Amino acid sequence: MSRATLHIDQIKVGAHPADKATAISEAGHILVAAGLVDPSYIDSLMRRENVSNTYLGHGVAIPHGMIEDRHLIRSTGIAILQIPGGLEWNPGQQVKLVVAIAAESDEHITLLRRLTRLLQDEAQLQQLFTCSDPAVLLAALTADTPVPEASRAASDLEQQFEWRVDYPNGLHARPASAWVETAKRFDAEIQIRHNSETADAKKLIGLLQLGIQHDDLLVVSASGPQRDAALSALRDVMVRVSAQEQADAAAAKLKASQAKQHGFTPHNAKLSVGGISASPGLAIGVTQTLKTQKLEIIDVPCTLTEGGVRLDQALAATRTALADLASDTARRLGETEAGIFRAQAELLADSDLITHCCQLMTEGHGVAWSWHQAIELQAGKLDGLGSPLLAARATDLRDVGRRVLESLTPGSARSGMTAAAQSNIILIAADLAPSDTATLDTQRILGLCTAQGGPTSHTAILARTLGLPAMVAGGQALLSIPDGTMAILDGNDGRLYLEPDDNDLAAAQAWIQSQAKRASAEAAESALPAQTRDGQRIEIGANINRADQVAAALAAGAEGVGLMRTEFLFLERSQAPDEEEQYQAYRAMIEALAGRTLVIRALDIGGDKHVPYLGLESEANPFLGVRGARLLLRRPDLLHTQLRALYRAAAHGPISIMFPMVTALTELQALRAHCERIRQELNAAPIPLGIMIEVPAAAAMADRLAAHADFFSIGTNDLTQYVLAIDRQHPELAAEADSLHPAVLRMIKHTVDGARQHGIWVGVCGGMAGDPQGAAILAGLGVDELSISPRDIPAVKARLRASTHSALAEMAKRALDCDSAAEIRALDGEPS
Repeated sequence: MSRATLHIDQIKVGAHPADKATAISEAGHILVAAGLVDPSYIDSLMRRENVSNTYLGHGVAIPHGMIEDRHLIRSTGIAILQIPGGLEWNPGQQVKLVVAIAAESDEHITLLRRLTRLLQDEAQLQQLFTCSDPAVLLAALTADTPVPEASRAASDLEQQFEWRVDYPNGLHARPASAWVETAKRFDAEIQIRHNSETADAKKLIGLLQLGIQHDDLLVVSASGPQRDAALSALRDVMVRVSAQEQADAAAAKLKASQAKQHGFTPHNAKLSVGGISASPGLAIGVTQTLKTQKLEIIDVPCTLTEGGVRLDQALAATRTALADLASDTARRLGETEAGIFRAQAELLADSDLITHCCQLMTEGHGVAWSWHQAIELQAGKLDGLGSPLLAARATDLRDVGRRVLESLTPGSARSGMTAAAQSNIILIAADLAPSDTATLDTQRILGLCTAQGGPTSHTAILARTLGLPAMVAGGQALLSIPDGTMAILDGNDGRLYLEPDDNDLAAAQAWIQSQAKRASAEAAESALPAQTRDGQRIEIGANINRADQVAAALAAGAEGVGLMRTEFLFLERSQAPDEEEQYQAYRAMIEALAGRTLVIRALDIGGDKHVPYLGLESEANPFLGVRGARLLLRRPDLLHTQLRALYRAAAHGPISIMFPMVTALTELQALRAHCERIRQELNAAPIPLGIMIEVPAAAAMADRLAAHADFFSIGTNDLTQYVLAIDRQHPELAAEADSLHPAVLRMIKHTVDGARQHGIWVGVCGGMAGDPQGAAILAGLGVDELSISPRDIPAVKARLRASTHSALAEMAKRALDCDSAAEIRALDGEPS
């Protein structure tokens, strides 16, 4: 940290604050007085304490504001508050030096490195704790002390590559578990280095403890018999996970933006408690605090042999329970949410955790006590890293650890979630475990408020999926609210209003009813066709992968399946599915649809999806490499097996096949030739064959391709990234990859015009089709069919039914003349 960011008037020695909040306030006012921050930044410092523990260790704390409040920082700098008598920061943590940080980006990293070195010099620390001259502190924190040689660079293994993290939320449990699963498949030692810290790529907790954030540069290295294959596979999975991480972050940002536009503010509530929005919506109810009991595990010594057997049985039982919970969650909420519990299961495989537990047992302790201590040690390390995201992962670790304890000693670690017996509850808790949240009774519990946690926690993700308004990081004040207090929870703004008067209650109820009425009306009419007021009908299909998802899709208003992705059959396994397995999956989908439309996409591997057992070459830019149709034509073993299964399944009902990533007419002709060969071998009936329009070349050649295809389906996600030359995974540019960009719309219009020349239909199966405004413009451009996520169907149908096709065509025409996506989005506010 340079002298420009720390002056002697930013240091106060001999302070005697009464408590942590007072200390933070004093340090914050120093930042304000120095002109470094807006006064509102002090509140941000306070809220950070509710999200994470800023105790650095050895008597030093580093309070800093929330990321979203960086706009309150006028200039990067720090403030020092010396407390010679010490202050309890958290139970068992004595602080004598408070270093308050205001950093617009990562400029404070140099300071943190210097503080870390000071923590290792006990004598100098003691001098800083008690000195009466602020100049001594100034010199210690601005001196350019050389980095010890031992910590300057950890040694890497034989082969290596560098990778810059582009996950918006850094490395958390779900992507980290994908890294670990990949690393474990190889006979190699694999190491991740972040600056001078290293971790074994096969150990989840160690990876999380690196505190890897967005834009950090990592060195991934390996040695051993399969080192090259391991590095190639690990690079692929790192890149593949980026797409989902970017999509999740963009979706959360969009939801937050939409929620803000429809906020609600009471005027007469007696008190409010503020936190962070975790899930939008409004709830009216009475508060009930979940009483959590501190786990008191009795230490009952046992032999290592006996304890090892019991621990092994408990771990196996917990893995089974988590697998069941993941399956149930996937069925009720979705695969992304189920991944939370699959990642939790990976935590149980961490060898350091097991080793520590066994070490404690060899010292004469009982298995349950040892397990609890091992869990708390690892969770405490995650808590101490000062990252809200990693603090949330500590919650995951404690959650899964509690399950193992319950198996080891039944009754010792039950969550107590059944304590809430009444209805219309706004549940308050210090924090909630993901497994508790996933199994909440949403008929009785209308909203969630937690004192701790963050908006990226698994509990927050589950709350959004469940449709429960939720606020996190509300602070300890939440826990003192008496049970039975009438309250309004505004999940949009992250605020709990207490004891509102009748006017506020009536206004909140009206807001809830208007939103519910709209959603109910859309759901009630979801079975009606998407037919405009002047009689133009647009077919609505669903994007689903499995037969057991059909019932829910039809209930949401789907008229068939416009996109069945077949790559799900190939992922997360050690070998390709054979013909029989594929046949059974396709047949099950056909029979579930009972004659309704079914469009099955041929294997789309490559780009953001990679399957190690296929032995594909690693590519510098996989989105521009061998993927989709290019792969199928190079791997007839994959193509022919899938085609045989599809033609056999077609005997049980109507299907269409579409091929992804077709770029040239020669590719389409070659694919049709393969299909005809397989059809004749099986003596099967012809099947409609279509292609996805995903690259500009296909859109530009639509009139030629349409002469050889039975239909088009436009994949707007890929088409957008190729038209705009923006990688959907790019951390800075992904938000600009807007499918409503006029250049993308012109490509779609050109595709539709080319299809019309040969009388074939055009569908859209990308994300644009699930946006009501996007769907309206697509219909206006002449698209015949939209295939979307089931949850988006009611709103899209309602939007189309509310308009005339002539008005939609006029809006689409005006959109084509716009200069930007923002200008096009503004059109939706105009009458149609």
